[in-house]
Amino acid sequence: MAKLTKKQKEAASKIEKNKLYSLKDASALIKVIASAKFDESVDIAVRLGVDPRKANQMVRGVVTLPHGTGKDVKVLALVTPDKEAEAKEAGADYVGLDDYLQKIKDGWTDVDVIITMPSVMGKLGPLGRILGPRGLMPNPKTGTVTMDVAKAVQEVKAGKIDFKVDKTGIVHAGIGKVSFGAEQIFDNAHEIIQTLIKLKPTAAKGTYIKGIHLTSTMSPAIALDPKAV
Repeated sequence: MAKLTKKQKEAASKIEKNKLYSLKDASALIKVIASAKFDESVDIAVRLGVDPRKANQMVRGVVTLPHGTGKDVKVLALVTPDKEAEAKEAGADYVGLDDYLQKIKDGWTDVDVIITMPSVMGKLGPLGRILGPRGLMPNPKTGTVTMDVAKAVQEVKAGKIDFKVDKTGIVHAGIGKVSFGAEQIFDNAHEIIQTLIKLKPTAAKGTYIKGIHLTSTMSPAIALDPKAV
């Protein structure tokens, strides 16, 4: 087992063992225990009482974080020539079609989100084995396959993220930076938790929100009280 560094021990000492924190207290504490010299990311992990292997218990959705993610999201717009100007004006970092499709075939995936149009999805099919595992395949359900390219680009740049429960029943999401104010972290975390609650599958039985943890890049996890949210 890896030994804790001095900073990690100091951070862990500030978290009361076996205590379940309120979201408000955890949002403030995460800033206190962060000790890295860089602006650490703040992440949330929510363990759900669902069986992701069953289609009727899959939890997937999108949420626009009130204060954004604090990250400069790189967006690729795969669009036809008549939509290129619209995508560029909306803030897309890369805009084009066939040239970028070829770059992806050659292994280039240096983007965070890909937005495209329904008419282009046919060309993306063969790239599923490259884009799928990286979570980059556009999907109408997440708003990344649309004719309103400008709106989609603007929403992603403003803090819209998509999430999906993994095979262990946990939803992971980045919700900000430790440089955010405690209230901003609280607002972003609260928004995604409430969105998850709204998405509870009717087939899910028993306790739905089983556990919530807040962490930053280098800090130990802070356990939240699921009943308090």
